[in-house]
Amino acid sequence: MDNRLNELRRKISSLRLQMLDMEASIRDQINNDQDCTETALRLMGLRQQLTVLVREWSLLGGGERLPTIQERLRENYRAVQKRKVPPKQIQSKQKSEKRRLHGGERGRVAHRVRRQAG
Repeated sequence: MDNRLNELRRKISSLRLQMLDMEASIRDQINNDQDCTETALRLMGLRQQLTVLVREWSLLGGGERLPTIQERLRENYRAVQKRKVPPKQIQSKQKSEKRRLHGGERGRVAHRVRRQAG
């Protein structure tokens, strides 16, 4: 039963997409002063198919409200990603971990002496 409901929902969604495309093409035809009779008749046929599918869907127990395409596109399905370390903390760590560079050979020798003494 659930498979049949899901199949009907999938068909309804695809029909809605086709209808939106046809409506857009009708608008384009009207804006270009073209005849849109044939496209409008096909759109009405799709609406009849949609009515039949929705009726069958509701008879099988599909009682929840079907979301429109715009509503489905607005939903956010992305997983929430937390940043590991905020950028301000990264900058402060880099500043505190800077090495002091000693100029010339004397600095290197002094560093070796301190290292051996420590």
